[in-house]
Amino acid sequence: MDSIKAFLQKESASGILIIFSMILALILANNGALNGFYTEILRLDSGVIFGNFSIVKPTILWVNDGLMAIFFFMIGLELKYEFLEGELNSIKKVALPAIAGIGGVIFPALIFYALNHSNDFNVHGWAIPTVSDTAFALAILFLLGSKIPVSLKLFLLSLAIIDDVAAIVIIAIFYTTKLSIFSLILSLFAIIALAVLNYKNNQNKLLYLACGIILWVAVLKSGVHATLAGIIASLFIPLKDEYGDSEHGMLNSIMHFLHPIVAFLILPIFAFSNAGVVLSKDALMNLFHPVPLGIMLGLFVGKQIGVFSFAYLAIKLKLADLPQSSNWLHLYGLSILTGVGMSMSLFVDGLAYADSNVFLYANKIAILVASTVCAVLGYIVLRRASKDSLL
Repeated sequence: MDSIKAFLQKESASGILIIFSMILALILANNGALNGFYTEILRLDSGVIFGNFSIVKPTILWVNDGLMAIFFFMIGLELKYEFLEGELNSIKKVALPAIAGIGGVIFPALIFYALNHSNDFNVHGWAIPTVSDTAFALAILFLLGSKIPVSLKLFLLSLAIIDDVAAIVIIAIFYTTKLSIFSLILSLFAIIALAVLNYKNNQNKLLYLACGIILWVAVLKSGVHATLAGIIASLFIPLKDEYGDSEHGMLNSIMHFLHPIVAFLILPIFAFSNAGVVLSKDALMNLFHPVPLGIMLGLFVGKQIGVFSFAYLAIKLKLADLPQSSNWLHLYGLSILTGVGMSMSLFVDGLAYADSNVFLYANKIAILVASTVCAVLGYIVLRRASKDSLL
């Protein structure tokens, strides 16, 4: 339990750092003297050239394709550990977050689709309001301190894992561009190498790292989004060491090493790189265009309705139990918090509309507005729920 509390505290601290990173990005983007500096950093090209082979990208894409692959690798490690050893290692435990997570994807997508189905380009962003920012949501929970049951925080973490799995599947299926067969074949060889290492329970981290880098480059060049390489590679990291001990195994070792790097470096850098929205008159005027409106309603209305209604049905049908020491108002407040999209919604927005400026930053403003409203309202409801539970 102490390790779980330490993990949750780290996640919440990361959420606060993400908030500061976003605020800094907004200040730089909307300051006439500093906007050029901020923009040039994100556009600066760098990379590797080796003969005819080259990977040269602007900073923003190194962040979104490179650093986020490490983030998804970390998510994959957590997912594997939780299914084999942790909070999701039984059907009863996984039922509530899985069912609630499905609702949290379906309802926001339906709301967005209803507003944008008549335009093929607009509808491409249907997945933007289906994802949640766990670190940000946990930061809100920790503002309430011990008033919130630990079981509710664990439920949010479990729900986030399901949410991330859904995001990975969505990215793989719906946001893949033209495929390179050669690169896909190279990816397959890298995966086979990882599978062999895992089968032999090889404990040499450098071999896994080498195969992981080859896999990332191959996936990057294949047309499939490079972040998928992270989740695939994570599945082949051995859980147990050579003595059969999972607590001191490679998976746990790498997870503990990466977690502070992801929490305090990668996610804040991602937030800083993607949240620099110019709050122009045109962007604000476009805020009620069907796309940004679909994002706002999807995050604020769709997420809470989907998560709460599916969780409610699961509990009433005796498929799952209400988190220990929590009440229905706790569950509803948590459902509202899942509408905090922030960094993850910004990530999917970048995939859906790439470099298009059709909506003039209105999408990003919509994400920030909806996420802020969900954070504030979720905090108020959870605070009230905690007071009621003491009566």
